Amino acid sequence: MGGYILKRLLSAVPVLLGITVIVFLIMSLIPGDPATAILGAYATPENVEKLNRDLGLDEPMIERYFIWLYNMLQGDFGRSYSLNRPVLDEILERFSATLILAGTSFILCSILGILAGVVSAARQYGMADKLITFVVLIGISVPSFFLGMMMILLFAVNLRWLPVSGMYAIYGGGDLPDLIRHLTMPALALSAVATGVIARMARSAMLEVLRQDFVRTARAKGVHERRVITRHALRAAMVAIIPVLGIQAGFVLSGAVYIEIVFQWPGVGRMLVDAILTRDLLLVQGGVVFVAACYVLFNIAVDVAQSLLDPRIKT
Repeated sequence: MGGYILKRLLSAVPVLLGITVIVFLIMSLIPGDPATAILGAYATPENVEKLNRDLGLDEPMIERYFIWLYNMLQGDFGRSYSLNRPVLDEILERFSATLILAGTSFILCSILGILAGVVSAARQYGMADKLITFVVLIGISVPSFFLGMMMILLFAVNLRWLPVSGMYAIYGGGDLPDLIRHLTMPALALSAVATGVIARMARSAMLEVLRQDFVRTARAKGVHERRVITRHALRAAMVAIIPVLGIQAGFVLSGAVYIEIVFQWPGVGRMLVDAILTRDLLLVQGGVVFVAACYVLFNIAVDVAQSLLDPRIKT
């Protein structure tokens, strides 16, 4: 297992390097001058030239990339132009909010998706199967940001059950119940599409497993149907479900960007949008690389979990 984990970690290195190249090129080639955006009304040609020289933006692109990569490997992500603070400090502060939102959404979509898929497969062509399939299709078809806006309109504006935006109340609050009230709508909106995808894949995996010989043997021995499904079929189906969970984790992380904008959630996604608007190159590059590294590491953990269920995968 140690050799397998090491091999997966080594295979992640070129992926992360490729991400750094793509992010750096995109941010370097988009129109606009960071120095002009920073100086605003004081953006005279002399001031722009001096600031570009101070920030190192007058150096060749290749040289700037390797300087940035070298500093980042040492833990120095640079300093944010717009916030005037270290990029890594800002990312870590914002990432805690994103982790709460994305982690809650991922747990919700994993539990609800697997549960819906198992029930749908166990009651194939029954009323429960048809109802779950109908709800799943709606969940997959409706964009998360649109669902979020409709939830705000219904539960916050009309019914006044939940707060409109933010992570905590402006006055008072700040405790766990306050966080849960603010987290409910964005977490549900973000997990809707992923729940539908996981439910469909879980249903397909369970139906395939339920047709196999060892399931028929267990039933012939008189094992209770619930035990057949939960102890035998579900464990075998998880080998096919776990990779889908890894893919949906990436969807949840990327989807957090627009959900954080809709609900004004103070996470990395909102930070990246603000940084792009202000042309804060180092903050955008550092944020994207940090999130990508988290996603790659999570997928390695998913691969390890899958190999524990099915040792043949390591070969």
